[in-house]
Amino acid sequence: MPNAGEVIYRPAARRALWWCAAVCAPGAGVTAVLAVYLAGLMAAVSLLLALVALACLLVALVCLHAATARVSADAYGLRSRTLLRRRNLPWSGIADLRTYIQYGRNQDIHRVSVLLRDGHARRLPLPLSGSSADRSEFDAKLDALRALHRRYGDPASSGHVPVISYRTAGRGAAVTWLLCVLLLAGAVLAAWYVPGRASENRAWKAAVPCGAATPAAERGECLDVRHAVILRTKVGHSEAGSRLYFADGRPLERLGVSREAAGAFRPGDSVELTVWRHQVREVAGDRYVWRAHFTGAGDVAAVAAGCALAAGYPGARLLLRRRGRRLPDDEVLPSALPYAAALVGTAVWLLPFSYHHPTDPLGSPGAVVWAVGGAAATLGMITWAWHATRIRTPGSTPAGGAGPSGEAGDLFLAAHFLEHTDYNPHGFGTHIVLGDGGPPAVTPHPGPGRFAARRIPVERLTVTNVRRARGSDGESVQRSWHIADLDDSGKPVRLAAAPDDLTRILDVLGCGRLPQNAGRARP
Repeated sequence: MPNAGEVIYRPAARRALWWCAAVCAPGAGVTAVLAVYLAGLMAAVSLLLALVALACLLVALVCLHAATARVSADAYGLRSRTLLRRRNLPWSGIADLRTYIQYGRNQDIHRVSVLLRDGHARRLPLPLSGSSADRSEFDAKLDALRALHRRYGDPASSGHVPVISYRTAGRGAAVTWLLCVLLLAGAVLAAWYVPGRASENRAWKAAVPCGAATPAAERGECLDVRHAVILRTKVGHSEAGSRLYFADGRPLERLGVSREAAGAFRPGDSVELTVWRHQVREVAGDRYVWRAHFTGAGDVAAVAAGCALAAGYPGARLLLRRRGRRLPDDEVLPSALPYAAALVGTAVWLLPFSYHHPTDPLGSPGAVVWAVGGAAATLGMITWAWHATRIRTPGSTPAGGAGPSGEAGDLFLAAHFLEHTDYNPHGFGTHIVLGDGGPPAVTPHPGPGRFAARRIPVERLTVTNVRRARGSDGESVQRSWHIADLDDSGKPVRLAAAPDDLTRILDVLGCGRLPQNAGRARP
């Protein structure tokens, strides 16, 4: 651990960033001047040059922002500087320094998150790690900052480094809130269109052909039949690219139709066009009749219900964060997949119900039975999801008894050691086998048989703590699992398993009882 009184971090490729900014900024200016000069001569080239100028300007700003980044720390506090912002944070105002995992397209980006005493968090521009190759250097720099914090401040965590990932309780929820609000807004907007769609469909079905004496102002509400001759057709690769062209441009020059209709009609065909509300709704010929698709009220109602159900998933994630608000920031929250299953089950009955009963959902006894039965099923699924996503703390699981000693055969439990050991080389183990057929062992398969099993040296292991999963345990650990911190002859080892299975494994290993100062005794 470094004992220096000050640390300073700057970007590693600082000179290259300055050169890139120095080249891209003038390049953006020159390209923009050329775009303005050619605007009246070649519009397409001018637009392309304008886009290139904008891209060069953005690259220059990004490089300039990265080149001017600087983070330093000494006995007085932590200071960060970027192109547009400066921060001075005294050690007395900093509660903890943590690792923040920012997920990129190819690899995760590790950054330093500063937790303030008032509960707010700030991310430092440096140091950062964009690949596993420089991860050890990042950890060393973070350790140097934490050493200064321990020396001149009062950190909240003195042992492990908290890791904030997308699975942990301390992750921000702004994006989740935004997604939920947008989906709910889409559901409300679609529901607002349902009465209008229903009214238009009723008007179309009730429309009658126009008479010779129908005034011109009223011909939009009746069916106006016009004759035309097809000049040529165009069959596109998609529905939007298929068209019919009419001779002499009467009653209109062209009309977008389906690919089947464009292929069925022939040049020279005489057709009848049905116009309603100033739009062609039907083209009738001798061989084929094309009708425009009407977006029905049921379609829009189903879209509204789908948006509302889709908003339920980010809403479920917000609910889980609310239930885990008292957890430490680096502890893993339960998965929202049970709620996703409940939403999918609800969609099975709600989407067809919304389609068939868009405007009067309780207008018939059958619809009432459908709605009540579906609502009861949804309530049951949500209750199950609520129970499945409860936050189980170590100590809330009942004792597992004497283990499988009274059972016939071996018992394979999904569990694995997170560290490389002689009984778990290179993390090959996925299960632990217990039973009368042999000593507890690590296996790379769920059985049956003890092929490739490696015996667990029970005599070397001592439990030091049992806890919930943290962000530092990695993504290989399931959200609902607990972790047993073990001491293997002076080497720390972690064992991950479901709470009930972990209790049973520790009982069989003889490690179920912790020292009095080790905290909670069971998962």
